[in-house]
Amino acid sequence: MDWGERTVINEIECGGMFMLYNPQKITLEDAQASGVDVNFEQMANGEKRYRLVSADGSVYCRTEGSGAGAWQNSHYHKSASEFYLVQSGWIGYAELNESGEGEIRILQEGESVLVTPLVHHNIYMSADSVIHTIKYGGAEDTVDWFASVEIDAFIQLHTEDGKCF
Repeated sequence: MDWGERTVINEIECGGMFMLYNPQKITLEDAQASGVDVNFEQMANGEKRYRLVSADGSVYCRTEGSGAGAWQNSHYHKSASEFYLVQSGWIGYAELNESGEGEIRILQEGESVLVTPLVHHNIYMSADSVIHTIKYGGAEDTVDWFASVEIDAFIQLHTEDGKCF
């Protein structure tokens, strides 16, 4: 179906008033002209990522886990925060706190975690899980993603064969 050709007009009651709901399709070209682009990738661990990326450094990403559970890449951000929400399945969330102590928490469907700048972290995606990630507060035109060997070392000590359970 070509959504650009479709016209839907609905009348919606809101607080005793009636409003017309008639959204218009935004083309990819129009979005890009406004500083918003898409980036779809399949990662080495098999997961699929569907991103909306803004010129201001903010990102929305839907991530679908592969048929086998796997860790993502350990990292931290200097200025960006990330909000992770589990839609289905579960994830393992590993982080190092300010004193360098590690922790792994299991987040179930409907649960979320906010990761603030400078927190070294990683996500274990269980098989076929789906999460939503919102990254915001980063600097424009700057890569704000730094690998974390510290969280990798913690994960290796506290998981078995790379599996989080």
